[in-house]
Amino acid sequence: MTLPERDGDGYLLDMNAWTPEIGRAMAEADGIELDDTKWSHILKAREYFEMHSVVPPIRKFAKFVGEDQKVLFKLWMTGPMKPITKYGGLPKPTGCV
Repeated sequence: MTLPERDGDGYLLDMNAWTPEIGRAMAEADGIELDDTKWSHILKAREYFEMHSVVPPIRKFAKFVGEDQKVLFKLWMTGPMKPITKYGGLPKPTGCV
């Protein structure tokens, strides 16, 4: 699969180019395995973005998915919003992530 054009951080240049297959292929290209839990976070972030037109900060997102922030950090082993938004085809999170 040919991935759509991405910026230097690996985010899609065109949000509308995203599909679930592309999200999974991007993660695979980065060596990230997306299990069902991680995939559900990606879909919830897209849902949040559709409702609010903004990428949620981690505090709001943790509340939105009903998870403890620490659990999200442990699962993603990094600031969770970066990979979640990247593989979800969403804009880069701003501010404190």
